[in-house]
Amino acid sequence: MMRKYLGAAAVLAGSLLCGAVMAQTYRAEYRLSTVLNTAFTWGQAGERWAELVKEKTQGRINIKLYPGASLVGGDQTREFTAIRQGVIDLAVGSTINWSPQIKELNLFSLPFLMPDYKAIDALTQGDVGKDLFTVLEKREVVPLAWGENGFREMSNSKRPIASPADMKGLKFRVVGSPLYNETFTALGANPTQMSWADAQPALASGAVDGQENPLSVFVAAKLPTVGQKHLTLWHYVADPLIFVVNKQVWESWTPADRDAVRQAALQAGRENVEKARKGIAGKDNAILKQIEAAGVTVTEPTAAQREAFVKATRPVYDKWAKTIGADLVKKAEAAIAKR
Repeated sequence: MMRKYLGAAAVLAGSLLCGAVMAQTYRAEYRLSTVLNTAFTWGQAGERWAELVKEKTQGRINIKLYPGASLVGGDQTREFTAIRQGVIDLAVGSTINWSPQIKELNLFSLPFLMPDYKAIDALTQGDVGKDLFTVLEKREVVPLAWGENGFREMSNSKRPIASPADMKGLKFRVVGSPLYNETFTALGANPTQMSWADAQPALASGAVDGQENPLSVFVAAKLPTVGQKHLTLWHYVADPLIFVVNKQVWESWTPADRDAVRQAALQAGRENVEKARKGIAGKDNAILKQIEAAGVTVTEPTAAQREAFVKATRPVYDKWAKTIGADLVKKAEAAIAKR
């Protein structure tokens, strides 16, 4: 009886100790960063991840969404550094915005590397995606799943664009990455880097003529209302999203809860990709019809016309392939060729 009593007491003491540790370790709330809010599929992905985590951990982990890169004053290129520093606990982040700190993520911004959605999947769901997760793991973050913001298409307020010559002299808002500056400069345009928060007022005032973003963003941001009446479907780069957790935060959770957070990220990522492609991919062109109904002229370059864009940007591609890593780029090209 005494042995049973002591055994039960030990179990109880262990449970109390575990509870005390949990009480000290688990915060009342964790901060999740996204660049876009819940009017966009990107923000919805963050919201969905938070919902699933709460559900799968029975409320032990509560996450609050901070959209608009608000935890870094709206400067989306500082987001990854803030995750490493612990200012941000979790994020659904863009490979573009994190590429200034993680050079390998520039892979997805190589002009005209990925011709279709199968090409994106060949990278994110294959060995290349695993290699990139390994790179991130060395930077004090834990990558869990891939999402998607989509192929970035080009719009402007001046004229239809079907060739690099049509871009000459036009001012385009681009994200804060040198690769985008060089790509648009090679095409004869005048690129201007600015945050998304500053982009819409700049488009409305005419300070810039055009921009490049996925169609889901074009619609949700109501860009035709700020003069974007000409859209070119050129699929020049894509913008995968990555679900990550700060490493110290991750290690503060129990293995069971880590698995729950991972499974929540994988589910939210799958749902996000499906949403990002709805109305755009394959034979589903509902979003395109919606854009045309708003009075937008849509130009889809022929194969020959697209090749002119490819040729003009090839020197940029070759230069940045060295920066990203020749072996990684070759592996990506091979994966796409086999898709």
